[in-house]
Amino acid sequence: MCVAELHHKNKAFWFLIHHHQFFVTIEKNMARKFFVGGNWKCNGTVDEVKKIVTTLNEAQVPGEDVVEVVVSPPFVFLPTVKGLLRPDFHVAAQNCWVRKGGAFTGEVSAEMLVNLGIPWVILGHSERRQLLNESSEFVADKVAYALSQGLKVIACIGETLEQREAGITKDVVSEQTKAIAAKISNWDNVVLAYEPVWAIGTGKVATPAQAQEVHVDLRKWIHDNVSPNVAASVRIIYGGSVNGGNSKELAGQPDVDGFLVGGASLKPEFIDIINAATVKKN
Repeated sequence: MCVAELHHKNKAFWFLIHHHQFFVTIEKNMARKFFVGGNWKCNGTVDEVKKIVTTLNEAQVPGEDVVEVVVSPPFVFLPTVKGLLRPDFHVAAQNCWVRKGGAFTGEVSAEMLVNLGIPWVILGHSERRQLLNESSEFVADKVAYALSQGLKVIACIGETLEQREAGITKDVVSEQTKAIAAKISNWDNVVLAYEPVWAIGTGKVATPAQAQEVHVDLRKWIHDNVSPNVAASVRIIYGGSVNGGNSKELAGQPDVDGFLVGGASLKPEFIDIINAATVKKN
């Protein structure tokens, strides 16, 4: 094992390289706040949404200093959820258009979301990449435009089962991240969501070791290709069949900074997933 101490702008970073693993340990004053996003996808009625919000509003969870919580209902429910949801939780849209609004039937612009006071947007989700053929370059353009309009972005990346079995996971997620990095210069309002396509909605979950391996590779790529400061500060969250039973073990991994949760975010167990943030304080 080789251990080298590096100094960047008076911040100490220790990089441990072992079996091609790259781990970043940072000083407490640069710790990344845990992030839990709930992606409701294309689900819900007005009554069902109100019940979910009531459950969230009554939940006992750590404070905003420990965990940042964002839920993402379908577009039609955004104003309802924003109006009813507790103030320490925030709301995200599930997508937005790649540039300013106009003659783009069925699309919703970043400007519209800003006008509604929606602070976050999910972009590049694998369902849109796979089902709607959104390319990495198109996703990167959307990320850049959303950021330019003042939105915060949950940018999704991840490999298919075929790509994982071919041993090219690292190449795939690096290329997807590279496309985004080529279009933006400020990562302060970006959360990177690693979601292996083979684990989304399948009940299959990347093991904590598998998630950590990809997250640490991503952080190393960002360190080498963007900057050490961004590598230390950007939050890389995991998505893919996260539930109340596996969230604590996943949260215990040093480079897993939170979750993007699908089906479980519609259920009371979402509260257990939020509470997994306390693992980082132990």
